[in-house]
Amino acid sequence: MTVDHVIVVDLGFGDAGKGTVVDHLCSANPVTAVVRFNGGAQAAHNVVAADGRHHTFAQFGSGTFTPGVRTHLSRFMLVDPLALAAEAGHLRALGAGDALDRLTVDRDALLTTPYHRAANRARESARGAARHGSCGMGVGETASYALAHGDAPRAGDCRTPARLRRRLAAVRDWYRETFPGGEDVPDADACADAFTAFGERVRIVGGDHLRGLLRAGTVVFEGAQGVLLDEWHGFHPYTTWSTTTFANAEALLDEAGASAARLGVLRAYATRHGPGPFVTEDPALTAGLPDRHNGAGRWQGAFRVGHLDTVALRYAVDAAGGVDGLAVTHLDVAGARPDLRACRAYDVDGERVERLAAGPPDLARQAALTRRLLRARPVYAPLGDPVETIGDALRAPVVLRSHGPASADKRGGHLRTAIDLGLR
Repeated sequence: MTVDHVIVVDLGFGDAGKGTVVDHLCSANPVTAVVRFNGGAQAAHNVVAADGRHHTFAQFGSGTFTPGVRTHLSRFMLVDPLALAAEAGHLRALGAGDALDRLTVDRDALLTTPYHRAANRARESARGAARHGSCGMGVGETASYALAHGDAPRAGDCRTPARLRRRLAAVRDWYRETFPGGEDVPDADACADAFTAFGERVRIVGGDHLRGLLRAGTVVFEGAQGVLLDEWHGFHPYTTWSTTTFANAEALLDEAGASAARLGVLRAYATRHGPGPFVTEDPALTAGLPDRHNGAGRWQGAFRVGHLDTVALRYAVDAAGGVDGLAVTHLDVAGARPDLRACRAYDVDGERVERLAAGPPDLARQAALTRRLLRARPVYAPLGDPVETIGDALRAPVVLRSHGPASADKRGGHLRTAIDLGLR
């Protein structure tokens, strides 16, 4: 049995190293394309090439440094044409000048506009000290606007200027009515001109395009954010407006009559950006474990660090429907910190909790879980060998080990061998 495709999903709160894992998979295997299947321009997947070039991938696939690897933005992506143009410019400066030529966008993908971004920042600012956490990029507003309005702008509209202008003007008007006195935003005509130029520059395709990519060769599906931030399974309300599990990717694969291995990514210790439950957070580690590519941000808030949390990770695996293999990153950091521990259980109001129940979508249940986690205290054990500890706790094989930011710092991840991905 051979493995044709793989889905890469973060099992934590994000920032586990999906980008560097996808980069390695693409450089170590004959990969045709990377498909993005959730989130949007708020993603920040850091990749460091062998020659030291660094790029934070947001909408382009993190395999773009490998010549010939394409990026496809599926209908589940929230595409920000302005941010994508800026990202393409940085890739061009790094020597990947053909990134836009290797890009395709599903015509049904929602468009994130300056109006969504301004609304996002206005809404989050209004929450004051009760902020939910946000990247300030308008992704959540894009999703919520589309749920409430049947005429939300989509990538295919960029090929129909009159319809595009009408839909952009509607979003602008909604923003001004909802947030009077909010920040200034561009005129709808100027925005439409920029989006039309985007539609002329990139290849906008129908749903059948992905079927062709899957037949042409190996495809890596690259997720954004993490399962613990999932819109339905995360700790509400400190979540994202996006499905961060394997579900979107598997829906696309099912439509094409294909399947893929499920690869869960996690750090050898825990991190979280911004507010929300974080049972194993340890301020002493924050000072001692600086992250070169992550830090405090105006909208995201503080970059928080803690010990490995096997309870939360087991919950993520259950909520995501299981994994075939694991990729563990930052093992070089864990090896240099003998004070790192592993949380094996929680103490919640005097009760020992080793497993959190995952269930069908129910925001009331998730909010109750959040309140419970805010009262939880970690029950620690020595970390030991993090690879063994993680493999035993999650009952899945560790098939890729990362000891640094570059592809050469990885061990494992050969897609063509079923044994490598722990498939039975």
